[in-house]
Amino acid sequence: MKIWCFLFLCFGEEEEDRNCDNSNLDIRYHFNFDNKGMEAMREGILENGSEEVENDGSELVSWEPLGNGSVAGAGGDRPGLGFQLGDERVNVMENNVNFYFNQEFDEKSEDFLKWIDDLGSSSTGGGRGSQGVKVDVELNLGLGAESSSSSSSMMVPWREDRSRDSQNKRPKVHSLSLDWGSHFEHEIHCLSPVHENVSDEDVPNSSIMGGSAGNDSGGTLKIDDFEVRMDLTDDLLHMVFTFLGDIDLCRAARVCRQWREASSHEDFWRYLNFENRYISPQQFDDMCRRYPNATGVNVYGTPAINSLAMKAVSSLRNLEVLTLGKGQLGESFFLMVTDCHALKSLTVNDATLGNGIQEIPIFHDRLHDLQIVKCRVLRVSIRCPLLETLSLKRSSMPHAVLNCPLLRDLDIASCHKLSDAAIRSAAMSCPLLESLDMSNCSSVSDETVREIARVCVNLTVLDASYCSNISLESVRLPMLTVLKLHSCEGITSASMVAIAHSHSLKILELDNCSLLTSVSLDLAHLENIRLVHCRKFVDLNLRSSVLSSITVSNCPSLQRINIISNALKKLVLQKQESLTWLALQCPFLQEVDLTECESLTNSICKVFSDGGGCPVLRSLVLDSCESLTAVSFCSTSLVNLSLGGCRAITSVELRCPHLELVSLDGCDHLERASFYPVGLKSLNLGICPKLNVLHIEAPQMVSLELKGCGILSDASINCPLLTSLDASFCSQLKDDCLSATTLSCPLIESLVLMSCPSICPIGLLSLRCLPNLTYLDLSYTFLVNLQPVFDSCLYLKVLKLQACKYLADSSLEPLYKDGALPALCELDLSYGTLCQSAIEKLLTCCTHLTHVSLNGCVNMHDLNWGFHGDMPSEMHTHYGSFASSVGDVFLPTEQSDRLLQNLNCVGCPNIKKVVIPPMARCVHLSSLNLSLSTNLKEVGVSCCNLCFLNLSLTVQD
Repeated sequence: MKIWCFLFLCFGEEEEDRNCDNSNLDIRYHFNFDNKGMEAMREGILENGSEEVENDGSELVSWEPLGNGSVAGAGGDRPGLGFQLGDERVNVMENNVNFYFNQEFDEKSEDFLKWIDDLGSSSTGGGRGSQGVKVDVELNLGLGAESSSSSSSMMVPWREDRSRDSQNKRPKVHSLSLDWGSHFEHEIHCLSPVHENVSDEDVPNSSIMGGSAGNDSGGTLKIDDFEVRMDLTDDLLHMVFTFLGDIDLCRAARVCRQWREASSHEDFWRYLNFENRYISPQQFDDMCRRYPNATGVNVYGTPAINSLAMKAVSSLRNLEVLTLGKGQLGESFFLMVTDCHALKSLTVNDATLGNGIQEIPIFHDRLHDLQIVKCRVLRVSIRCPLLETLSLKRSSMPHAVLNCPLLRDLDIASCHKLSDAAIRSAAMSCPLLESLDMSNCSSVSDETVREIARVCVNLTVLDASYCSNISLESVRLPMLTVLKLHSCEGITSASMVAIAHSHSLKILELDNCSLLTSVSLDLAHLENIRLVHCRKFVDLNLRSSVLSSITVSNCPSLQRINIISNALKKLVLQKQESLTWLALQCPFLQEVDLTECESLTNSICKVFSDGGGCPVLRSLVLDSCESLTAVSFCSTSLVNLSLGGCRAITSVELRCPHLELVSLDGCDHLERASFYPVGLKSLNLGICPKLNVLHIEAPQMVSLELKGCGILSDASINCPLLTSLDASFCSQLKDDCLSATTLSCPLIESLVLMSCPSICPIGLLSLRCLPNLTYLDLSYTFLVNLQPVFDSCLYLKVLKLQACKYLADSSLEPLYKDGALPALCELDLSYGTLCQSAIEKLLTCCTHLTHVSLNGCVNMHDLNWGFHGDMPSEMHTHYGSFASSVGDVFLPTEQSDRLLQNLNCVGCPNIKKVVIPPMARCVHLSSLNLSLSTNLKEVGVSCCNLCFLNLSLTVQD
């Protein structure tokens, strides 16, 4: 498909457009159209505009820049754009070309096309068969008043403009076209990395100026400037790039020139991070020259860190942060650091300083932070008057001289070679010291700590962990707020006397203090205390109004705990095997976990009851506290209680009106349980096989499970909202208990009395107090007739009578004779002894049943709904609703479909034939299970919705 197009291109910045108002650049193209070309153009114009432009090999257009030329019939010599075209083809183009611009542009376009039509009509031989004349058309770019007379003078500046514009961040494309040609589309795509599709509505106003054929300036096409943004603005791109790291910025630079220029902005390269990367000195030098205002450099793990570090401090005048390591640094580097006046932070990690046998001086007037970590050096001398933080952690230096009067934080942890005197001298030279970490400095003594405390009166944080020679017995640290004494073998109960003088202490950590036996502290500001793996620890006595965190774990000898706190909300004391006594005065304590505190006695119940010191306690965990035998709680705040695994408990009494969850898993010896009152919504006591007395008053309870409470004989259940009660295998449950329960729980919908042989018909008559009862399970009972059920449960939907072997054959007659239980949908007679006739009558007449189970019925021989052989005469009838009777059997008067959906006859040993013909109208039957019927010989089923048929482990002919 070919599309006739007008194309106008102008490239350049807005500033250049404004500065070139008086210049003019004319571009002239010569289009040669022969008859074949014009026919192709005509066909192309009349094509559907949605088709793609295809190269069909026709010689439609030849692009050729021309100079000045004369055109016959054009009114004079005029540089132009030549066409060979006939009158009709011009008219076709005029009628089919739509510019889709604004109204002004449409009017100008009409004038332009009429001008072409006039030129075509005045040509010689303008008929369809003639060759036609050449028409010159001039496209003026409108950049000024002057025009060029040669094609070469025009093309060169146009190329220069395009090249210059392609380097700009915001390239602009000034275009007017009916369709882009492939050549110019390629040119535009080369200008910008971002290509946008711009709709016609986005094109600004334009104008096309036409003139008479005899005028030099007539026929000139002029278009006002308009631009299409092809990229993101620099500000937006800059904002997006602030979220990128160094590697992502380098990747973004590969996208296009604009992104490369944006990603190289110095704002993104203030911090030159080359950690663990290979960079040569030449490359690093280039980076320093490119970004001379960088404020941070990281060359940790790079080759030749000494030369890179020296280059950084000598080239970057604004350098504030320098990080280096994994290599060797010479003395010359530290001498040059003195001249890097802007440096504020220096970090040297895992490096060798000097040649290993010389003193390394570090002198700097403005350095605030110095980290020399894990370095090998013989001696270091530091003189930094403004230094506030110094770390020599894990550095192997026997000597360190400090002259840092403003130092506030000193870390010499794991400096094993530093002597006691060296540590004392270093710390005492910093009178403003606030934090001191000398953990793992085994040579530190009490005398050193005492002298440091005397000189450094502002010391608030002290970490003396793993300092085996200190006991702090004669040390006073009144300003201390944080004290860490992990694995300090010299810390004993006597040390607590000294610690008690630290009235500002907030955090105390005493992990692995193997000789510590007791802690008794009354500190008004103590917030956090840790006591982990203290093997000989026996007694804990804490008083603090702000104490909020206590961590006590794996203290096998701990026996007594007394805590007074107004801020403690959670207390975890797991696996304190020897804990026997606990006293709490914590008015805001909400959660307590005493799991596996095996020595706790029944007295613990008073602590967590009302008046015991925890008035807002909500959660209490006493799992596996095997010394508890009788649990009694009276709490108005308790919500969750867990007694799982407390095997010695025989009695539980809970008076907790807001209790919502209680766990008694593993309480195998529980005999008496009283929940009066509680806020429980569900309760499972089926895991208490020895329970014989139960009292429950739960206004919110909806589900109660007593399955397996085989010796439960006394049960008082007052739950007005109870809807589900499962008393399976409660063999001692009697009629009076059932009657009382139905009176106090009138909303029961589901009642399971399976294997409750003590329930008699008198007890079943009490079911009339349950108007919502829809599910009743009387399986494995000794019932003889079901009349009490028929009289009491009028809305029953599910009735299960499995293994009720004492039921008489006539016990189900009210179902199909008297219309009892009209809402019954599911009936389970599995493993019963009903005769074949009773089953046949039930299946024949109870068409409203949807689920029937006859599993294991030994008296069932055939299931034949075809009425052949010896079927009773009264069965030969239609199926439907009960309306008339033959003899004493109710029979339907209208033929209707059965509602039966599921029929189970699993393990019926005497059944031989199953026939369900279409006349049985079991159209809803979807599942038929005949598995394990070993004597089954014949199966004939005609059910249109049957989707499941199980004949596994049957013998078929």
